[in-house]
Amino acid sequence: MNPSNRKDLSRRDFLSRGLCVTAGVAATAALTSCNSMKTAETEKRAARTRFGFTTYQWGNDWDVPTLITNCSKAQVFGVELRTSQSYAHGVELELDARQRSEVKKRFEDSPVCLVGIASGERYDSTEKAELSSAIENTKAYIKLSRDVGSSGVRVFPNSFHEGVPRKKTVEQIANSLNIVGAFAADYGQEIRLEAHGDAGELPTIRAIMDRVVQPSVRVKLNSDKRDTKGEGFESNFNLVKDLLGETLHLHNLEDTEFPFQHQMDLLVKMGWSGWQLLEASDKVPDRVRALIEQRLIWDRMLANSLNA
Repeated sequence: MNPSNRKDLSRRDFLSRGLCVTAGVAATAALTSCNSMKTAETEKRAARTRFGFTTYQWGNDWDVPTLITNCSKAQVFGVELRTSQSYAHGVELELDARQRSEVKKRFEDSPVCLVGIASGERYDSTEKAELSSAIENTKAYIKLSRDVGSSGVRVFPNSFHEGVPRKKTVEQIANSLNIVGAFAADYGQEIRLEAHGDAGELPTIRAIMDRVVQPSVRVKLNSDKRDTKGEGFESNFNLVKDLLGETLHLHNLEDTEFPFQHQMDLLVKMGWSGWQLLEASDKVPDRVRALIEQRLIWDRMLANSLNA
C-alpha cells in the first residue's frame, strides 16, 4: 500500500485545531500514563492489561489534540494511529523531523500513551515490486513509530492467491517478516502481525510464526469470530498465546458472536500486560460517549475475570 500524499502538511495545519487536555479527572487518570505503566510493576492484576483505542474509524476525523482530549474524557489512555488513508491526525510518513518531535511531545505531555502505528502493509503479493514496496514502506513506518514515541507497527499477512501454493505464500510472508523484524529490532520496535485476511486465521498465523526467527515479530489478535472455528476458540488461542505482542484489537463488545469474556479470562490468567485496542465502526451519534460505554463494558469483563 502506498503512503498517502500529505506533503503540504504545515505546522499550523497539523497542530492548530485541538484543545489542550484539561485537569480534573484526566489529570487524575494520568497516574496511569504511558511511562508509568510501561516501567512500574504493580501488585494488582487489574493493572496488567489495559483498554485503548485505535483511530479506525471512530477517530478518523480527530486531529492529534482532539484525539488526546477525547480519549482523556473517555478515560482511555492508550491510542494506536491508523495510517495511509488521510486521517485527520496527520501522522504519516511525510512528516519531517520537527513535526514528528511535536507529535511525540504532545503525547508525552498528556495522559494518553501513543501505543503504535497501524500500517496497512502486507506481504502476500505475487508481484515482486509490490512485495518489495511493502517491505520498504514497513521500514519507513518503523522509523516513524520510533520518532513519534510509539513502540510498534501493525502489519498484515494477508491473502492466499489462486495458483500459488499456500506453503509458498506462508514462507514468503515469514521471510518478509524476518527482514522487517531485524530492521525493527535496530529501532527498538515491535512488528505486530495482525490476524487479518484469509492468510490470517490463527492456525496459519502459527505456521507463519514457526518460520520467523526475529523475536521482534509478534502476533496481534483481531478478536474475530472465525477464531472459534475448528477445535474452538481456546484451542486456536493456545496456538499463538506464547507469541502475543503488546496489542490486540477488539470490536463492539456487545457483539455476542465473539467470546470476549472468554478471551479476557485467558489473557488475565496468563498475565498478559498488553493493550486491548477498540476498533469500532458502528454508526453512533456521540463517539466519545460510545467509547466510554465500551470501556465500561470492558471494565466489567476485566472484573469478572479477576473475580473468577
